[in-house]
Formats: sequence, structure tokens, C-alpha cells
Amino acid sequence: MTIDKTAIRDAATVIVMRDRDSAPKVLMGQRGAKAAFMPNKFVFPGGAVDAGDSTVPLHRPLPALCRERIEIDARAGIAYPLAAAAIRELWEETGQVLGAPADWAAPPPDWHGFAASGHVPDASALRFVFRALTPPGRPRRFDARFFLVDADALATDPDDFGAASDELSHLQWIELDRIRHFDLPFITEVVLAEVAARAADDSPPASVPFFRNDDEGSTFLQLHGRPMPD
Repeated sequence: MTIDKTAIRDAATVIVMRDRDSAPKVLMGQRGAKAAFMPNKFVFPGGAVDAGDSTVPLHRPLPALCRERIEIDARAGIAYPLAAAAIRELWEETGQVLGAPADWAAPPPDWHGFAASGHVPDASALRFVFRALTPPGRPRRFDARFFLVDADALATDPDDFGAASDELSHLQWIELDRIRHFDLPFITEVVLAEVAARAADDSPPASVPFFRNDDEGSTFLQLHGRPMPD
């Protein structure tokens, strides 16, 4: 099958998890009632790749296996801007920094706030765990890659959302066993099942599920990639 990329934007979503060994929780917020995409739904922070994301410096890149899996059935080099977009969206929507302390001269416009925090982005703690293509007929379509990261990797206080934009409201840490009480998009429920199964494991998964939707229907694939040497 060939994916029609017309009007489909590459996007990154970040699942931040804390208290893995006791009562696992994930960071979520609610989209506005007037949002064009998934209004009122509780979602993870995320959004489309911007032009400037391919030019930002990464203190450390994604793990090699994650990069390889991202670029299966995708354009070469997309892993880098996806990782940057994940970090930017996390910052914009929650005020949380995934980065290393450093000065940053002349950041792209969308990164001014992040740079002002005194950090450069660091993608090394991100784990690529899911990919989903928005079905045809939706007002917006995304080829979304979902990244899991432990809250211990954050450079900021995980309970401080003071620097967040207003894109998501009711930002909160939700226990995995309480999430069913929230209004979630279908694909978020699917991803959460995968995340719950990996709550105690911070290593890259054996394979990455790909929920592929196009005019020929919906298909679940597995993105394996080649085992990488230690």
C-alpha cells in the first residue's frame, strides 16, 4: 500500500510518565471546545513538525534504533525534526523542558521561549513507541509518532505548568488505572494500552505498532528495524 501524503502533516506526540514502579501516571491536558482537531478530548502534548525543527541543535540525538524505526516507510531524515518537534510541543503545551543546560544563540522563532529557559533540546531519553495515521475524511490528517519519556528526564519541576501556553487546559498527571474515566480519542486509548504494558520498562520496545489508515482501510503493522549493537 502507498500512503497518499496529500494534506498529511508529520507530527510528534509526547507521553511523559512518572512513578513507573508504584502508581504509573501520564501527563495529559484537555483540548478546547472550539479546536478543529479533537475538541474537548484529553490528549498528550503534541503537534505538527514546523520548518524550524530541522535546524535546532540537539544536545544528544534519539537512540539509533528509534531513528531507524521512524524512517521505515517514511522520508529519510524525518527522525531529527520529529524529535525536535516532540520537545518543542512538550514545552509549548506544558512548560516542561526536555533538554540540557546551555546557551543558545539565534534560535528559530518558535524556540525563543525554550532557549530563554537556558537549555538546548535533548532527545536521548525519548523512546519511539507508536505510529498512527489519521483516517481519511477528518478535518486534519497527521502521520503522528508517539514518544514515551520518563519524567525523571525533565529539566523542570514536573508539577509546575506555569510556562505552558493555553493550548491545553486542565494539565494533570493521571493514573493509568483512572484514565478510562476521561474523554479520550480512540487512538489515545489504543496507545495507552501499549504504554501500560511498558510502564516498568524504559528500553526501546521489541517493535513499534503502526496504525495505518488510508483509502484501502485500516491496518496494524509492526515496525521492527534491525537490532543495534550495544
